[in-house]
Amino acid sequence: MLDAGCPRCARPVRAEGPDRVCGLHGVQPPLWRARESTYAAFVAHLEQADGFPTLLPWPLSPGWQISDFGVVARAGRKPQATVTCCSGVSELDGAVDVFVVSEEPGTGLGARVARLDRSYPSDVAEEPPVARVQVDGREVPLWAVSTSAADGEFDRAVLVGEASGRWLWIVLHPASAMLLMRDDWILRDASGAGAALIEMTFGGTPPRW
Repeated sequence: MLDAGCPRCARPVRAEGPDRVCGLHGVQPPLWRARESTYAAFVAHLEQADGFPTLLPWPLSPGWQISDFGVVARAGRKPQATVTCCSGVSELDGAVDVFVVSEEPGTGLGARVARLDRSYPSDVAEEPPVARVQVDGREVPLWAVSTSAADGEFDRAVLVGEASGRWLWIVLHPASAMLLMRDDWILRDASGAGAALIEMTFGGTPPRW
């Protein structure tokens, strides 16, 4: 139900004993990602995440659905990162994808989702924060990260902050969806959502990243 890949790129990984090896990045903790976004696959994801926060915008707006998710975890060790994607439609932007990544420093998953060539956002806190979200009742400031040096494309907005000692990344497609951040956002750990998860909508085409 969950397939292993590299957390830093879209390449598959091969098993070598207890390790997973990427042809480009070498030995990596595997990224376990669902083949299809379903409730059953999400339950398997939460089991694999083993208490590592899987953050979702809460509550999801009507018509939005959970379209993708993954967890970076090596057998016998604590998980290192999670990613979720919620997809829907806004009046101004049309189809929108919102990625949320929580990761231990150096994992590289957030940078992959943001399509950056480094595993950490070096320009954070050089300017005032551009948005704030609530995570576990705590206000988390977020700073904009430029993507122009990575590929010169402006098809996404990338925001980064720090929550509970981990990097918090929010990546929005298209970039104009950044205007959604004017609202008061709450991010909730899905592992504590209980029965409310059953009422959430899963599906859609997993976005490429």
